[in-house]
Amino acid sequence: MTDRLPARARILDAASERFYARGVAATGIDVIIAEAGVAKMSLYNNFASKADLVSAYLERRHQEFLARHRGRVEALPAGAGPGARALTVFDAYLDGIDDPFRGCGLLNAAGELPTGDPNRETVARHKAEVEDLLVAALGDQELAEHLSLLLEGAMVRAGLEGDADRVRRARRLAADLMGED
Repeated sequence: MTDRLPARARILDAASERFYARGVAATGIDVIIAEAGVAKMSLYNNFASKADLVSAYLERRHQEFLARHRGRVEALPAGAGPGARALTVFDAYLDGIDDPFRGCGLLNAAGELPTGDPNRETVARHKAEVEDLLVAALGDQELAEHLSLLLEGAMVRAGLEGDADRVRRARRLAADLMGED
C-alpha cells in the first residue's frame, strides 16, 4: 500500500510519474507533495531542492534500465554470441516502455534542462554507459556507436509518435546488421 511506503519513496514515485507524464518543468512541487500525501517539509527533508529530486528520478530510471538489462543478459543461453548480447540492450529498452509512451524519460528531462545543468550531464553519462554496454557486448567501438545512435534515434522518434514501434524496428535493423535472428 502506498501510504505505508517511506515519505522519500512516495515522493519519488509521485515525481517519477509526473515528470515522465508531464515533464520536469511543468511539474510543480505542490503537485508532487499532494500526490505523495506528504507535507512540504517532508519533501525538503528528503530532497534538498527540485533539482535534487530530478537527479533522483534520473538515477532511478537508469537503475531500472540497468536491472532490466542484467535480467536480459542473465537469461541468455550459455555461449550467446556478441550480437545476442548487444540485442539485450535493445530488449531492456523495450521492456521499459511506459504506457502511454512518451519516449525516453532521461532524454525528455535532458531536453528541458539548460546546457551545463548537472542533471543534463548525468543523462549524458547514463547514455555513455548504455553505449559502453554495447561496446562490451560487441568488442567493436564503431559498431557499438552505430547501434547506440540507431537505438537513441529510434527512441526519440518513437517518443514523438507515441508508439514504440520505431524501437522494435530499430532492434530488427540491429539484428540484421549483426546477422542475428
